[in-house]
Amino acid sequence: MYEVMIEDEFCGAHHLVGYRGKCEGVHGHNWKVVVVVRGERLGKDGLLVDFHFLRKKLTRILEELDHKDLNTISFFRRNNPSSENLARYIFLTLAKSFQKKNLSIYRVTVWENQRQSATYLQGGKNEGLPGAKDTGGKNIFRKGS
Repeated sequence: MYEVMIEDEFCGAHHLVGYRGKCEGVHGHNWKVVVVVRGERLGKDGLLVDFHFLRKKLTRILEELDHKDLNTISFFRRNNPSSENLARYIFLTLAKSFQKKNLSIYRVTVWENQRQSATYLQGGKNEGLPGAKDTGGKNIFRKGS
């Protein structure tokens, strides 16, 4: 199994709906995004995936998020813009670009800062992008983002 990893970043604002604490107010992050792609076979060129191609796909997604209030983006009107849902959004959106059988997005990790991150992994419950909905439940374990 081969893995390829890229990183990028963007600046964005959000607020957590239904959360009690500092993060219920609008605040921003300089998000770092790490994408890992996996595959079992290399192409004839000896590459799993061209870094430039992968970065270009990620950049397009991040340009839609950069310097935006995430709560105003369609997906996040239906899904609380937590780090967890942001990782899922990037994963599902990026996965649309990789329909080859020998290559898949394995995980997406988003970092709010140097000490906190959330990851969405391949094999997680894929609720699909258009119809995904927030569970509406409170997460008592998430404090002080």
